[in-house]
Amino acid sequence: MSSDEKQVAPRSLAEALRAKDDGSLAALLRARPDLITPVPTDLTQLATRAGTRASVVRALERLDRFTLQTAEALAVAPEPADRETLLALLAGDENDPAVVGAFPHALAALREQALVWGPDDRLRLVRTARELLAPSPQHPSPTGLGPTVAEATSGMSPGRIQEILTAAGLPTTHDAVSAVASLTGLFTDRARMAELLAAAPPDSLDVLSRLVWGPPYGQVTADPASRLRWLLDRGLLLPTAPGTVVLPREVALHLRAGRAHRDTQPLPPAVEPAATHRPQVVDTTAAGQAYTSLATIEELLKDWDEGGPTVLRAGGLSVRDLKRTAVALDVPEPVAAFWVELAYAAGLLASDGEADERYAATPAYDEWLELPAAERWTRLATAWLSATRTAGVIGGRDTKERTLAALGPGLDRSAAPEVRHRVLTLLAALPEGASASPDSLVARLHWERALRGAASSDDLRARLARWTLSEAESLGITGRGALSAHGRALIGAQPSAAAPETGTDSGAEQASGPGDKLPVHHHRHHPAPPPQPRSAAELASAAARAGKLLAPLLPEPLDHVLLQADLTAVAPGPLQRPLADTLDVLADVESKGGATVYRFTPGSVRRALDAGRSASDLHAFLSEHSRTPVPQPLTYLIDDVARRHGHLRIGSASAYVRCDDDALLNEIVADKRSQGLRLRRLAPTVLAAQADPATLLEGLRSMGFAPAAESAEGDVLITRAHAHRTPPRTAPEPVPDGPPSPDTTLLGAAIRAIRAGDLASTTPHKPTAAAPGRNGTLPRTTSAETLATMQAAVLTGDTLWIGYVNAEGSASQRVIAPIKVEGGFVTAYDHTADEVRTYPLHRVTGVAELADEQA
Repeated sequence: MSSDEKQVAPRSLAEALRAKDDGSLAALLRARPDLITPVPTDLTQLATRAGTRASVVRALERLDRFTLQTAEALAVAPEPADRETLLALLAGDENDPAVVGAFPHALAALREQALVWGPDDRLRLVRTARELLAPSPQHPSPTGLGPTVAEATSGMSPGRIQEILTAAGLPTTHDAVSAVASLTGLFTDRARMAELLAAAPPDSLDVLSRLVWGPPYGQVTADPASRLRWLLDRGLLLPTAPGTVVLPREVALHLRAGRAHRDTQPLPPAVEPAATHRPQVVDTTAAGQAYTSLATIEELLKDWDEGGPTVLRAGGLSVRDLKRTAVALDVPEPVAAFWVELAYAAGLLASDGEADERYAATPAYDEWLELPAAERWTRLATAWLSATRTAGVIGGRDTKERTLAALGPGLDRSAAPEVRHRVLTLLAALPEGASASPDSLVARLHWERALRGAASSDDLRARLARWTLSEAESLGITGRGALSAHGRALIGAQPSAAAPETGTDSGAEQASGPGDKLPVHHHRHHPAPPPQPRSAAELASAAARAGKLLAPLLPEPLDHVLLQADLTAVAPGPLQRPLADTLDVLADVESKGGATVYRFTPGSVRRALDAGRSASDLHAFLSEHSRTPVPQPLTYLIDDVARRHGHLRIGSASAYVRCDDDALLNEIVADKRSQGLRLRRLAPTVLAAQADPATLLEGLRSMGFAPAAESAEGDVLITRAHAHRTPPRTAPEPVPDGPPSPDTTLLGAAIRAIRAGDLASTTPHKPTAAAPGRNGTLPRTTSAETLATMQAAVLTGDTLWIGYVNAEGSASQRVIAPIKVEGGFVTAYDHTADEVRTYPLHRVTGVAELADEQA
């Protein structure tokens, strides 16, 4: 490098950022949005913020495994390091071609995120990143390397260092610094190190082999064995504390053939297909499950229509209520928890906020019911994609060892939306109709976010991935584990290459194995960049496309049932809502599945009569909607219940029973089961009871009678289910995983503001008596000097550097070109804000002219 090139090399991260163009700054702020919250005043503040521990940790967590390994290698390289040295630490002596191919992108990614700066011959890792990644006794490096010779010998006596030189066959020196340099030169010279190790006893080499990949520290006694003594005498092991020795970094690198990592992973692991199906089978299976998801949500909220379970004092659903809900939906408890949380995330379910707080459907649920089925599904699917509440953690414990309850606090996992979208994107990259091996998906996610997940399969991202596969199948985004066409549209993925013909029927699964003919996907040397957040319009457009693809696959609701002689009705498919609602009142659901079986009982018929239907209405309804003749037993059942319905009348006296048939009243009084009601005859046709009307009504019904309640006017009361609704509620907001990625408009405005602020803070100015130098302070001049300088600048067109304090007391430096001065105000073009502004002169702390070459 020439002397001129050395002069222009940046001396700090701020200078390196100053040399970037606007596109590079935009890429940095997009990759690390925390740097723009709030917008830095200048590039120096941006560089300072980019070097804070919290920001650096967040940036490192978002690196893929190979890019992180590149940063780890730079942390153990001499500072500053050149590009060739860094590449050698990754590729080793054999110059691994895969590493060589992936290295440029990894280094560019580190530069883009301002974790590495400097030219190729003077690469520097941001100081905070080096502190986090460099090896130390307290924080071992992932590389397994120990300290350098210089670091390990920093407290060693000069005499001892000279003894090591002599034992290693090196000439002694006059000082410890040159002695350390000589020993370092030996350990980094491959040829001389090979000669030295060739003379080592086999037992000594065995000791080195146990330490070479880390941890590099070992324990020794006060009188080391001969195999250890040979290594200690030659500095191949160096003492760090009494009884502790370490393998110097230079020695370990020689033994590793130059590699900083035992297993360098330049390429992402492939997502392996687990089975293949015809795409049509996948789409129809997913569509069927999508319709089932709508029916499940409806069944859940219908069960809670008159007010659902109470809200726990700490928030959420009790274990007992979750079990009861699971029984009602006929699903396991974790699945019931998923549906409850999905309804909540979609804004269809909330707490009513009453004194006796309960869960209930929201008004949005009634609006949702009126939408076409495909649109109802897209509402659920988009809510699931963006929700941070995670049903999978229900039943676990929080940091205070409290059990996490459904609908309760503490269920948000900010990484959930990103993991869900990434899992579906990886499925979209497979051939159509192919499902993925869960283990290969988890391995891929670990590679893409190496620092966030441990190598085990039990970390949060791995669990989120497995939950995503299960939940996407339940929701109908996938079918048989493969992404459906409407699922691809929902995430904005393009259709992938068609799956090869398998020669199997539509339902056969193909287990992937050595003989499979699935196409092999050759991954690039770097992973695809994470998708940029889609706008609301893009999300709505994607949901609409998904709905259009799904709509033709959903079954059409039926307007008929099949009545059978055993007092049952079979619905061979989904029913139209008015028909289904009426049947739910008139009959009890006996079984579900591809066809729903309803059973008619005296209690169910009485329920329909209580709801205001007459016997003739029920006969007409069944005749209209049955594809088979109405069986005679069903006709008799309805007529028999209707004949007895309302024969007894119950009102409030405390409560009374009246009936024109005194023999029937005699039967009730004589029945031992009525003793708890404490009945007594008031008249031949009237009985009085000590129980309230509701208890009396239920008591007589349990005895086999069919009483009807009546009003104070003597009219029969029609009892209909009261639909309980919460006040209008908004769906829960997702908890973001850090600041949101800025859009193009915000990025442009932020970069202009940062550039302008940097201009104001770095532009040279003429020294004055009041402001002899910058020193990072505001210029100070008297009011008269300020006014005179402003007026002169208006005439000459000069640009000035001013200090300004706004109404909130915030001080800033600005570069302005005064246009007009009058009435105690100066109107000027503000280079800092890139616009014309007016400033009160009394808020200007001082003014200074810019240097001639900058004016």
